Amino acid sequence: MPRTIRIAAALLLSGERTLLVRKRGTTTFMQPGGKIEPGETAEAALRRELHEELGLTVAPGAARYLGQFTAIAANEPDAVVVAELFELHAAGPVHPAAEIEEIRWIDAGTSDIELAPLTRDHVLPAWRR
Repeated sequence: MPRTIRIAAALLLSGERTLLVRKRGTTTFMQPGGKIEPGETAEAALRRELHEELGLTVAPGAARYLGQFTAIAANEPDAVVVAELFELHAAGPVHPAAEIEEIRWIDAGTSDIELAPLTRDHVLPAWRR
């Protein structure tokens, strides 16, 4: 039985584009965000992770909750991610920090990059609708 990783993730928007990140030592792009720590709310985890990974400060209540989605983990064998997904509009510049090696703003038609299962199967299809 696969282990479960609880994460908070962002559909981070700027105009007609969304931001994807690639962690150091990996090949797949995914939503920014990360693991929810014990005792932490999903929104607090999202705000913490976006600040650590992208230098983005998010005000409490600025992110709109979109729902919970489950997918095979992209970078951890024998694991699934259960993601609390939030929509958020970028309110300033972002830059890769911490374990993020690359960021990429994509539009709805982008199809030339390797995507994490959560991003490919749930997040981008919902955004493109």
